[in-house]
Amino acid sequence: MNKLRFIAGLCVVLVLLSGCGITKNTAQGQNNQEKKTFALYNVNVIPMTVGNEVIENTTVVIVDNKISAIGGKIPNDVMIIDGEGKWLIPGLIDMHVHNLVDGSPGNNYPTKGASIFFDNQDIMLLYVANGVTTTFELSGRVEHFGQRNEIIKGDIIGPRIALAALIGGSNASRVATTPSEGRQAVRIAKGDGYEFIKVYSRLNIETYKAIVDEAYKQEMKVVGHIPSAFEGKTEEAFVPHFSLVAHAEEFSKQANEFTEEEAYRLASLAKENGSWVTPNLSNLVRIAAQARSLDAVRDLPSFKYVHPLMQDKWITANQYNQGTNPKTITYYDELVEFHVLLVKALKELGVPMVAGTDAGTSGIVWGYSLHDELNLLVDAGLTTEETLAAATRLAATWLGIDDRVGTVEVGKFADLVLLDENPLLDINNTRKISGVFFNGRWVDKNQIDIMLENLAKKNSENIGKDDFLWSKIRER
Repeated sequence: MNKLRFIAGLCVVLVLLSGCGITKNTAQGQNNQEKKTFALYNVNVIPMTVGNEVIENTTVVIVDNKISAIGGKIPNDVMIIDGEGKWLIPGLIDMHVHNLVDGSPGNNYPTKGASIFFDNQDIMLLYVANGVTTTFELSGRVEHFGQRNEIIKGDIIGPRIALAALIGGSNASRVATTPSEGRQAVRIAKGDGYEFIKVYSRLNIETYKAIVDEAYKQEMKVVGHIPSAFEGKTEEAFVPHFSLVAHAEEFSKQANEFTEEEAYRLASLAKENGSWVTPNLSNLVRIAAQARSLDAVRDLPSFKYVHPLMQDKWITANQYNQGTNPKTITYYDELVEFHVLLVKALKELGVPMVAGTDAGTSGIVWGYSLHDELNLLVDAGLTTEETLAAATRLAATWLGIDDRVGTVEVGKFADLVLLDENPLLDINNTRKISGVFFNGRWVDKNQIDIMLENLAKKNSENIGKDDFLWSKIRER
């Protein structure tokens, strides 16, 4: 199953120098951003607090980048946003992404630097268009710090980014093969500014345990895979402070059989250890579809917004479609069904779940994939409220930023999504976005549509050009 894991963060895209259409002024809402105070009038608020009592027909005031009041009068000299008949929820959080960053995939030499660049606003637009205001990068690189800083400085509009340093047993940017190397890798990651540690599949047992232990000593939570070395003894992988399982697939790789009983056995390991889980159902569903036909990628409505280099890669070098056969397809289908059983077991046992997508993996489009994940979680048995909590309050809680985001409450950052219809009635309504606030910066649906149209046009103009062909990427 290792072939199912593709670290999209290692991929990069090219700089786009002309015809952008996504200017700073457009992204910021032009003159709207001159006003630092907004009032959403007559809006229905779904706060996603523990009690989650919906507040109907109220006013939400935003001053600078924070929620200053819910209810009460509208202050003077504010930009008023009509919320009548609309629903306000916290910004969505994707707990498993791989953002594209500058890099040099070809032969390197001292002073060379990156040979491939990209426009961060193009990448982040996909999150903006889908109300994803926070992401968790699980293959952190130094370039991601720069990407995050561009957003923080306000040069572009995009989500908050939490960063995990990946440590593997081989073929990783940080390799550790002994406990001492594992501990040192954690300490270096801490010093480099990473906030979390991700453990990967090829770690040996002793090194894995040392990494988890050292991360706890360094006050860093651990997310990741269950290393293959634990096959046949899965319970030994659930050590104290292994905080979050990155995929339902990590359980299925360890499964003796794909039955309901096995799902409960594996789910109970997470429950007993206090580990949370990111089901990541959309990942396997999308992989199974690609194994059948590349039309599953070509026909995605969001495919046109994917950078042309990635479009080419997902079609010409798709690891899930190459060499596929009926046996493989059947196996993927069985995994999809087993992961639904796992979610049901995790829910019944009370294991906290958060929403994540592995965005950036072939066929899994940033931003759009989170709505697919929410739909699949509901189909697997979660209520709409439980599903929204997984993508808002619970995700913020695990990240340790629930005092800042994750709910609609006074004093929290204005990371908000305004919806045309109530998502508690139908989870698909999270797709019906009227506008979004990213850290207090308002972008309405009309602006989003214009930006997406410009991006699709620019991508289309570059399809097939040598600079955007995956087969030529290492020539740079």
